[in-house]
Amino acid sequence: MSQGFSLKDQLFNADSLSDLAAEYAAGLPHFDARKFHVDCLAGLQGRELLERLDWIADCIEAQLAQDFPTMADQLELAMPDRLNPELMDDDFGRFIHAVPGILAVRHGLEAHRDRALDLLFEATKRFSMEFYIRPFLNRWPEETWARLQDWAVDENYHVRRLVSEGTRPKLPWAKKIDLDPLAPLELLDRLHADPTRYVTRSVANHLNDISKIAPDRVVARLQDWAETGLQKEKELQWMTRHALRTAVKVGDVNALALLGYHAEAPVELEMLSLDTESVIIGQALEFTVCLATKANSDVPVLVDYILTFHRPNGRVGQKVFKLKQSKVPTGGQINLSKRHNLKGNATTFTLYPGPHKLAIQVNGRILGEKSFDLVAEA
Repeated sequence: MSQGFSLKDQLFNADSLSDLAAEYAAGLPHFDARKFHVDCLAGLQGRELLERLDWIADCIEAQLAQDFPTMADQLELAMPDRLNPELMDDDFGRFIHAVPGILAVRHGLEAHRDRALDLLFEATKRFSMEFYIRPFLNRWPEETWARLQDWAVDENYHVRRLVSEGTRPKLPWAKKIDLDPLAPLELLDRLHADPTRYVTRSVANHLNDISKIAPDRVVARLQDWAETGLQKEKELQWMTRHALRTAVKVGDVNALALLGYHAEAPVELEMLSLDTESVIIGQALEFTVCLATKANSDVPVLVDYILTFHRPNGRVGQKVFKLKQSKVPTGGQINLSKRHNLKGNATTFTLYPGPHKLAIQVNGRILGEKSFDLVAEA
């Protein structure tokens, strides 16, 4: 039987550790590359991804100076070249280069704040320090905030991206920060006009995080940015769509209106038809939708469908899915159809037999729904 994909094994293995050992040996004449490789590789098994990072840092630290200022100097000497400045998007760097961030937090957070922040500044040009700036925001909020204000206009776009990514209120995998989730809007005002997609993607993701807390503030900020005209129109349109994806999914009328999809658009659900009223788990729900308008111009529509799932405890689950972004033609109609697989072995969502419901949402407004039964596999 073949084994499934393992991200931790792809990122941390004999080859990647060999690369790291060579970098440290090149920068630090005393560094024993062979010892590091043998010891570190032997300890990878049984550790998860982030645990492996800590372990690699342990093995590196064992051959560094014990006082942090000297350690930081050594870490900088061993850093690889900066990431290619020609790669303007998705240039995240290699996870093996997270070690300076780990050691900055571990040994610099309390007694050597400024030197540790200097280290993060250099390290993020090789691998994003978004996880490691956050403990400094919690421990030294004012001092770290002052650094971020300077970094927001740094010449290196990896540093600028760190300002947005490191302050995201819902950064995946990262520890929570105590910062007011709306405070970074001040920084995003500077970053939204960045010429680099790697930065503007982070800004949009950051806004998407905030939209889960204060969607109206996100819509207002995007409107403000459009009025300033600092960002290219096409790029800001992309950022707006990306930033509002969660708000759109939950049918936020202001977000939809900003994208040109108005809740009160003159569109009616002419027909919603299910191929069957009973679906076996593992098979597919097939349905057809007809939308119509009597308006004297085309009507933009963003059409979603919502599945309401039965749960044995009496509660219901609900998920929103995209159906179509389109226009209903002047005085006409559009027909849409979908085949939605109801997998019985999905790893993220368990299906149970019982009454379910399909609803059609247009521009954030539910226009109609139908019920169907989900039946256990034979």
